[in-house]
Amino acid sequence: MKKLIALILFPFLVISFGAKANDNFSVEIEALTLVMEQYKEVSESSTELDIEDKKPSYMALKQDECNATVEVTEKTGLEVVNTESFDVNVCKKEIYKIIN
Repeated sequence: MKKLIALILFPFLVISFGAKANDNFSVEIEALTLVMEQYKEVSESSTELDIEDKKPSYMALKQDECNATVEVTEKTGLEVVNTESFDVNVCKKEIYKIIN
C-alpha cells in the first residue's frame, strides 16, 4: 500500500507547481498577437478580389526580452504566394516591416 501511494504522489513532488509555460514564450506570443492584429486589418482593408483563398502562417523568433522577428507566409494550398518579415518591439508595441 505504501508503494502504491508513493507511485501516485511521486510525479507531483517532482513537478514544480509554480512553473508557467507561457513565461518562456511571452515575447513571441505578444509579437505574434500584434502582427496578427495588424495583418488582419491590412487584409480586410484591401479590396482585391482573389479567386484563391490565401491563408497566412506565422512564425516568431525571440531576439531579447523586448524584441522578436515575426515571419508571415501566405499560402494557397502548397504554393507559397508571399512572405513578409517584421521586427516587433513588444515593450513599445511597435512593428517595423523588414524590406528584403
